[in-house]
Amino acid sequence: MAVGPGRVAVRACGRALGRAFSWRQAHSVQDMEDTFQLVRSVIPPLTATKHKGQDGRIGVVGGCQEYTGAPYFAAISALKVGADLSHVFCAREAALVIKSYSPELIVHPVLDSPNAALEVQKWLPRLHALVVGPGLGRDDALLRTVTDILEVSKARDIPIVIDADGLWLVAQQPALVQGYQKAVLTPNHMEFSRLYEAVLSSPVDSSDRHGSVLRLSRALGNVTVVQKGEQDVMSDGQEVLVCSQKGSSRRCGGQGDLLSGSLGVLAHWALLAGPEKTKRSSPLLVAAFGACALTRQCNHQAFQKHGRATTTTDMVAELGAAFSTLFEG
Repeated sequence: MAVGPGRVAVRACGRALGRAFSWRQAHSVQDMEDTFQLVRSVIPPLTATKHKGQDGRIGVVGGCQEYTGAPYFAAISALKVGADLSHVFCAREAALVIKSYSPELIVHPVLDSPNAALEVQKWLPRLHALVVGPGLGRDDALLRTVTDILEVSKARDIPIVIDADGLWLVAQQPALVQGYQKAVLTPNHMEFSRLYEAVLSSPVDSSDRHGSVLRLSRALGNVTVVQKGEQDVMSDGQEVLVCSQKGSSRRCGGQGDLLSGSLGVLAHWALLAGPEKTKRSSPLLVAAFGACALTRQCNHQAFQKHGRATTTTDMVAELGAAFSTLFEG
């Protein structure tokens, strides 16, 4: 029987995942392929009986005068993965620009207002997950506001994906996420090194990525950590997964924003489905694996069409087809 491209991709990623687990204990290739099935199991079915907002209301905290593309990419990715509503909480100067990118986004120009944290807090009861950091910048006033937003979001037990300058803030104040097990950190190579040294007071052992990610997660109180790279390595302090889904050699800016926005939706779905659906793995770890695989598949598909000219806008256009290939084929 012929095997479709989606199934081939699943098996390839399963084999890579199997190699990742071999350092810890033996697992069969079939066990690793089951990780994809776990992702599929948390995806809510599309039915005519649902109402708007039921499949996810995601908030993106970020966007300043210099950086407007990043929050847009995160928010639009959340919508295209399957969230019903996507909000962006940004600085006033970024708001009109972000609105001009897409009429689908709900944009709040509040981050640099005197009572910004209170303005965001009003919306938290309506949101299922937050993505914090895309296009945030490092303005001291904005970072103080985001610190307050993180605190009130934790008090409401909201899942939080932290990326980009949100990670810079956490490196300065690790206590912001310490022990909060509904947080997911998505650092690249440099961001991971900064976080690791801030939390463990020692340099990263670059020869042991699995162990380094595991140690950082444990040191933060089992916060899920996703180290992006040639392979994406992720851990919740108990388990380590590796995603080697085929992507491309194109590394344009914005791909991490696509990942964080996708992860915001998948985190909500996985937590809603609960550990009974994700079996031996934590829901957030399953969500992280799904978002990494999806981002890589988008990269691969866009590169097949555009080659060296591929940008994140091209990748966003592939989200629907990539999602179908990996999780609905």
